[in-house]
Amino acid sequence: MMDEVYLDYQSAKPVDPRVLELMRPYFTKHYGNPSALHSIGDRATEVLEKSREKISRFINADPGEIIFTSGATESNNMALIGYALRNKRKGNHIIISEIEHISIRNIAKYLEREGFKVTRVPVNLYGRLDIKKLERRITPETILISVGYANNEIGTIQSVSKIGKLAEERGIAFHTDAVAAEGLIPIDVKRDHIHLMSLSSNDLYGPKGVGVLYMKKKYRVNPLIIGGGQERGLRSGSENMPGIVGMGYAAEITQKEMKKESEKLEKYRDRLIKELLEIPDSYLNGHPTKRLPNNAHVRFEGLEGEALLLSFKDKGIAVSTGSACTSKTLEPSHTLIATGLTHEEAHGSLQLTPGRFTQDEDIDRILDATPEIVQRLREMSPIYKPKEKMISK
Repeated sequence: MMDEVYLDYQSAKPVDPRVLELMRPYFTKHYGNPSALHSIGDRATEVLEKSREKISRFINADPGEIIFTSGATESNNMALIGYALRNKRKGNHIIISEIEHISIRNIAKYLEREGFKVTRVPVNLYGRLDIKKLERRITPETILISVGYANNEIGTIQSVSKIGKLAEERGIAFHTDAVAAEGLIPIDVKRDHIHLMSLSSNDLYGPKGVGVLYMKKKYRVNPLIIGGGQERGLRSGSENMPGIVGMGYAAEITQKEMKKESEKLEKYRDRLIKELLEIPDSYLNGHPTKRLPNNAHVRFEGLEGEALLLSFKDKGIAVSTGSACTSKTLEPSHTLIATGLTHEEAHGSLQLTPGRFTQDEDIDRILDATPEIVQRLREMSPIYKPKEKMISK
């Protein structure tokens, strides 16, 4: 039996063996609680703060601006709900983009039920947000803007620095969910005028169940978890020390190796896009150049994403057709619909995201398999009608 090919790194990443090795003693030997007032607790506090420093260096922040959470979803909740509740006397209006991650979208729906007003800014056919359209939607009641650093499905990178600068000039807090971008492109919270930012450990090849909310010093949120007052009173509960150690070291490794790794991933991405677009009636989703170095997102005319995934599964190849967070539904991707695609067009998309442990042979196997799969499925498709090759979007 052939080894399985995994090209769904945007969905989940393995823990880097170097990270796992460093974490091991913190399950059994170094088990202290940072809140304890003895030497074992003191050593745990020292380790906790060293991990906080590693994360802060990774994004050019101050250590005191790093709050550890259980993951990016909790960080998003703390940023949006916590900030909205803290600042509701200043205003009740929040702005997001039409292509935000499902966690942001659902948090926005919750805030609407709580009496806040949420405006969703449209994007162009590449998934890029127009700064002028964003600016026109700002009102005197606007207190928060949340736009993802890069889209987790089509890989389009936003003009984060321009959005942050606009928000800062208007006295509005700017939050970005940076999970899709972290570890792939340099993130600098000072350069990009970011006030609140969500990060995930697993997207740095660290353990699942750990994340970070970066919060610039002058900004405040209401805590959502009440208890013993850990993490500056903003996130109570005993810290997940093995996970935090793992995330800190994962960030340290990524910071050192990101440039070389991203160059390797770009080569894989560009080869995937080039050869997949040679298949008739295939088109690129997302921006042709302003995209993540590991994201190849292609749609095939006349196909269903579920049939594509099952066909690749039969060949021992793990890929995705959209966000892993919404893949259990039969609805087309809200991101692709927002870029102007029809439901039929959106359904035939294939998302390929290589990662740190991808090899040349993995790319070879998927490129060998795809033309045959597409042809076979199109021969069975009641909706596919061959047409002249069009210019890719």
